[in-house]
Amino acid sequence: MNYVSAKTIISGYAENNMWFGCNYNMNIYKGCCHGCIYCDSRSECYGVEIFDEVRAKENALALIERELKSKRKKGVVGTGAMSDPYNPFEKEHLLTRGALELINKHGFGVAIATKSDLVLRDIDILKEISRHSPVLVKITITTADDELCRKIEPHAALSSQRFEVIKSLSQAGINTCVLLMPVLPFIEDNEANIRDIVVLAHENGARFIYPAFGVTLRQNQREWFFSKLEESFPSLKAKYIESFGNAYECRCPNSKELWNLFQCECKKTGIIYKMNEIISAYKQGYGDGQLSLFG
Repeated sequence: MNYVSAKTIISGYAENNMWFGCNYNMNIYKGCCHGCIYCDSRSECYGVEIFDEVRAKENALALIERELKSKRKKGVVGTGAMSDPYNPFEKEHLLTRGALELINKHGFGVAIATKSDLVLRDIDILKEISRHSPVLVKITITTADDELCRKIEPHAALSSQRFEVIKSLSQAGINTCVLLMPVLPFIEDNEANIRDIVVLAHENGARFIYPAFGVTLRQNQREWFFSKLEESFPSLKAKYIESFGNAYECRCPNSKELWNLFQCECKKTGIIYKMNEIISAYKQGYGDGQLSLFG
């Protein structure tokens, strides 16, 4: 693994960020080796060269320590928005674990997005953080079928393994959420898949699911996606071009029907799926009464 220079790692404070209520954003790694066919982070606008090669930011833990100490407001630090914090190199280099230890030390909360079962290694520190601050682990699952998962997310943990991760985290008292996104048009946008994911999420203890019925395509990411469609779904490239042209947002044609089904299944199982309610639920019990987290 190579290293890249960085002047900062943690973003400035966001008061009312409606993306899971994260007040700060943190990316220790650049690039990802999961090989997902749909990843928006390989778009040119993010400036990550050779996206499939994982690099770490130099002196990451020293930078994080300095930045957390300098923050005037506590809050939730989000990680995993662009690059999975639990890539295979994390097993040896322990940068994400080190960051979690610093987040705990300085009294911050954390919201993690990942497709890796390596997050289970850090249950102990996540439980420590949850004693004083909000903790949320978001596991991306777009299909309930492992064979389909191998095609669209070839180097990530299988969907069945990710449900096991949710089960272990939930049993440890950690708030878990399924990121049901993207739901790929003509591939994953069927009622059986959506229903299976909600049922399995419930059976494994997930409190939350947040969906997006469609995929975004732009720049070189579109080219990558189309090349992968030709490899695994050869009839679909032409269907995408015919249906969406050069549109950035490619919504599932049956998104309304899927949304209605999704809501019905979530209500049956008691899973929370609206963003404002997810934020409120996982932050409940923290705030002015405990360490003045968000004041």
